[in-house]
Amino acid sequence: MTSPELLAQNWDIIVVGTGAAGLTAALAALTTPSPSPSPSAPRVLIIDKAPAEWMGGNGYFTAAAYRVQHNGLEDIRPLVSNIGAELNGRIELPMYPAEAFHEDLQRVTGGRSSAVLGDVVVRESLALVKWLKDVGGVEWWMSFDRQAYEVDGRWVFWGGLCLTVPEGGKGLVRVLMEAVKKYGGHVLFDTAARDIILDQETSAVKGLKVENGGNTFDVKVGSVIMCAGGFEASPEMRKKYLGPGWELAHTRGTPYNTGDMFLASVALGAKVQGDFSPGGCHSTCWDANSPKEGGDRIKTNEFTKSGYPLGLMLNVEGKRFVDEGVDMRNYTYAKFGRAILEQPKGLAFQVWDADGQSWLRKEEYRDEIVRKITAETIEELAQKCLDEGLENAEQFEQTIKEYNAAVAAHRQEHPEVSLNPAIKDGLSTQSSTISLALAKSNWAIPIVKPPFLAVKVTSGITFTFGGLAIDPTTATVLREDGGEITGLHCAGEMVGGLFYGNYPGGSGLTAGGVFGRRAGQAAAARTNGRSTVG
Repeated sequence: MTSPELLAQNWDIIVVGTGAAGLTAALAALTTPSPSPSPSAPRVLIIDKAPAEWMGGNGYFTAAAYRVQHNGLEDIRPLVSNIGAELNGRIELPMYPAEAFHEDLQRVTGGRSSAVLGDVVVRESLALVKWLKDVGGVEWWMSFDRQAYEVDGRWVFWGGLCLTVPEGGKGLVRVLMEAVKKYGGHVLFDTAARDIILDQETSAVKGLKVENGGNTFDVKVGSVIMCAGGFEASPEMRKKYLGPGWELAHTRGTPYNTGDMFLASVALGAKVQGDFSPGGCHSTCWDANSPKEGGDRIKTNEFTKSGYPLGLMLNVEGKRFVDEGVDMRNYTYAKFGRAILEQPKGLAFQVWDADGQSWLRKEEYRDEIVRKITAETIEELAQKCLDEGLENAEQFEQTIKEYNAAVAAHRQEHPEVSLNPAIKDGLSTQSSTISLALAKSNWAIPIVKPPFLAVKVTSGITFTFGGLAIDPTTATVLREDGGEITGLHCAGEMVGGLFYGNYPGGSGLTAGGVFGRRAGQAAAARTNGRSTVG
């Protein structure tokens, strides 16, 4: 059936966006039983303004990590398929109860995360991944390569994360799309949503204005579920809402998340909620030599440069600007991109010696994926970094010299403390004899053993935190007066109020899945068994 033929039909539900949240919403709608005596699945259409080769939104570019509450291996082992007999007794997975998930949400957001939204996400997180496996066919793996270190022959998981999907985001969106089509969903690419059409008498959704092939269609629909992402791919909107300088950040994921449906919703009177302050977004340490206007469909998440906890980060003036070891990587990577962007030229250098390099993930730091600056001495390394944008080689050398002295003093005073990257080990730069003005609180290993390595990084923006207010029960969009826009739902990165300034790693996909599922179920229930919209 051609695009014009599909857009000339009436639909029960239209989902805007083919990312993980949108596909989850469509799957939930298609598999929600009808209350009518003759059950029939609602007619669901998914549209995406991107071409088919850009399917998957930002979800495609993720590591497909889902943060869930659990009681340890007893909850997780039945879900995963990559634990062989050889790993029996060799996995250390701490419990991650609901209280810990809540505490992490509030701690990293400075207590600003909506307790109501957070409660729904935490409470339904484990049920979500079970449902995605049973209904969506998602295969889960324990994330040994990304979320565990092998310590004394045991795989020790850390940072509240343990679940991922084979092939990461690529595998996730492919499996979800296959499931949506299996259950009868229809998908149109190169089809942009432009305006939401409301009934003049009831103020409920009755249609969606879309563009396809140069033509405009007013499509009749009972419910619209917006999963079109934030405005992170729009330099103009980033500058307007996040502040000057943010137009310079690299777009990590899809270049099609430009805030169109956010603006269309605001024009209808939708309530805006969440973090619109400077830096109110997920931004991470990103390869400075990566594409600027959108992600690479092959390399996807490999431009992430998350090895800083066991190294140092210096700006172009040769100075450190963050405590690289202040917390586990899962709780710092989404805000350190902002810290880099705030530095001169929005650039920094990550630095390690030979021992530090042994902890780097090949996915992010192998020769094929990153331009490496190597040297046999710190002095030589500094000189080579001058060609890559470093402005003060002497300060670069002095910073590392002072750091090494502080590390040595701490080790002399605390010989009982040893490196353990799976916990906050207390191996720091602070002692009674030497304390740096900017501490490195954990994993402070010296940079003394050649060869030395530097990698140039910038800020990669993933998604914006400010968005729309929703009813957490149905994911229905709220008006400024607190009422609902009947038939208009929202999930994924368009939802505001959950994250502020930072987020716990893996909670974005979980939140998108939880509210996507709720939106799909609510929209399906609203059809009351109708096969078409009158």
